[in-house]
Amino acid sequence: MNYTRAVLALGSNLGERSDTLSAAVADLVDPPEVRLLAISPIVQTKAVGGPAGQPDFLNMVIAVETTLTPRELLAHCHAVEQKHLRVREVHWGPRTLDVDIITYGDVVSSDPELTLPHPRAAQRAFVLYPWSLIDPAAELDGERVGDLAARADDFAGLVPFDGFENLHGVAEAAE
Repeated sequence: MNYTRAVLALGSNLGERSDTLSAAVADLVDPPEVRLLAISPIVQTKAVGGPAGQPDFLNMVIAVETTLTPRELLAHCHAVEQKHLRVREVHWGPRTLDVDIITYGDVVSSDPELTLPHPRAAQRAFVLYPWSLIDPAAELDGERVGDLAARADDFAGLVPFDGFENLHGVAEAAE
């Protein structure tokens, strides 16, 4: 069996965000065709794009190895989103779970259904920074992901997530 390394980004800004991310990781690596290699810490960020006034996102990145094809992995990611009640009503709108394939081995694809590497990942610190924590040598578009993260517009808004939320879904500041 040939395994291919893939990087997946997960985000949630509705419901029990932290619990959803934890359960989604377990669901993503549940089938024997997907093995977990690394899991990043969770970061909290403001929503990037989409409607104003959304709750903050919790974001994380996992590295997996898989025997699934890119399209099979995409279908699996969508199935996990559906299990966690993902609704696709508003483009870049609030969601219980978002799972994106950031990279799949060295595959480069301009297919509108599955563009690889992910077309906006190189500008998103909420993907790049957690990824850099689990794979400091990782590169995207020929540059280290940590360097790309530091230059991303949303980098200044990243906050480490300590696992505690108040009733409004916003992390409490440590006293």
